[in-house]
Amino acid sequence: MLKNLFATTSISASSGTGELPDVGPHGEATLKRALTARHLVMLGIGAIIGAGIFVITGQAAAQHAGPAIVLSFVLAGFACALAALCYAEFSAMLPVSGSAYSYSYATLGEYVAWFVGWSLVLEYLFTVATVAAGWSGYFNKLLSLISGWIGHDVSLPQVLASAPFTVVDGHIQATGMLINLPAVAIIAAITGLCYVGITQSAFVNSIIVAIKVTVILLFIAFAAKYVNPDNWHPFIPANEGASKYGWSGVGRAAAIVFFSYIGFDAVSTAAAEAKNPQRDMPIGILGSLVVCTILYIIVAGILTGIADFRLLGTPEPVATALDNYPTLHWLQIIVVIGAVTGLSSVILVMLMGQPRIFYSMARDGLIPAVFGRIHKKFRTPHVGTVVVGVLAAVLGGMFNIGVLGEMVAMGTLLAFATVCIGVLVLRYTRPELPRAFRVPVPWLVCPLGALACMALFLQSFVEHWRWMLAWIAIGQAIYFLYGYSHSKLRKPAA
Repeated sequence: MLKNLFATTSISASSGTGELPDVGPHGEATLKRALTARHLVMLGIGAIIGAGIFVITGQAAAQHAGPAIVLSFVLAGFACALAALCYAEFSAMLPVSGSAYSYSYATLGEYVAWFVGWSLVLEYLFTVATVAAGWSGYFNKLLSLISGWIGHDVSLPQVLASAPFTVVDGHIQATGMLINLPAVAIIAAITGLCYVGITQSAFVNSIIVAIKVTVILLFIAFAAKYVNPDNWHPFIPANEGASKYGWSGVGRAAAIVFFSYIGFDAVSTAAAEAKNPQRDMPIGILGSLVVCTILYIIVAGILTGIADFRLLGTPEPVATALDNYPTLHWLQIIVVIGAVTGLSSVILVMLMGQPRIFYSMARDGLIPAVFGRIHKKFRTPHVGTVVVGVLAAVLGGMFNIGVLGEMVAMGTLLAFATVCIGVLVLRYTRPELPRAFRVPVPWLVCPLGALACMALFLQSFVEHWRWMLAWIAIGQAIYFLYGYSHSKLRKPAA
């Protein structure tokens, strides 16, 4: 049984390039190769720039790091860069839709692949819910601004725009609210778009990315003039215990803002739909990461420079920071509109990614085959798209952004650490494989990437260990009750 648990898929069977036929060998529909390097970079930016820059930055600064949130972004960005190099090598060598799940299956075996795949479910599913909760905050702010213009209140009552549950010290507590209705509505709308097709989704994403990058550049250009250096002192506030401020707070914030960087992982899920994955996947992954890291650090510095960091723990911290500057109210309106559109693109990219991981897992027999079905007309994994959309809507409508964001970070960090290890393993077990992109100094980059990711993982695990262990236990039950016995790797004839 131990040998079966760590059986690996064939690299040649996993990889492949060129135009995919409209139907597979058994008459089933297949995914469509339609994405260029530009599409992939835009997908990455679309996923990376979102809740991290519009929501998480302010909240992590207010609760943990203060102005030193800039250092938290540097730490998280360093860990992410190491993982991104490993992703680039794998995605160019194995241009398939399963991301880290497929990479682990080809290098570390089925059991590890399942563990990574289940971690990716946590990442993508909770990311959609997290960003939708952030989207709701800015949407309500937009309705409030509109109410002021027209002289009539059109905003939603708080009971219909806030999560009914939160988590404090690992325990669920009721907030007295009914449902976060805007979060549910945006997930439903974007699920419909993802159902229709990859080309339409990529086109809409490109438009949204152009809008939100323009908004961020406007914020940088005009808000920078109002930076008050006094707001940066002390740069690292005195430690108040429980990872609140001090260097421990910087580390805890780094684990939280790591959530901001996970978009490049979503790029790898679209590898099976890239026209030239060997060339374009490294460009898409590394290019989007570099652009977004620079923007994150600049915005974090300006945000804590124009407002006291303690005031930024709101659902819409960038808009909150601009409240005290009447001459920038026009910019506040633009920022709110940019956030509403920008957060939409993150939801879009993540809702594209998760069903494609389910698609790969279903094709391997580890989850029911229905998740591997492709719509004959739209050529999308439509069943998985609907299921993910429904589950994400429930989570986004019921829980607040804080706990959702930290659960995302933990799932992501586990997947990233595994990819780093997998690259090093494959260098020794299959050195002859062609690699269009190679990680430089792998004996240093790969272990360092894995260690950095696990160090950040432990920052959040200390507080949320009950929820993480519960998620892992559910995954183990599904694998041993269904996946192990249905695996096509051990039953090719089936």
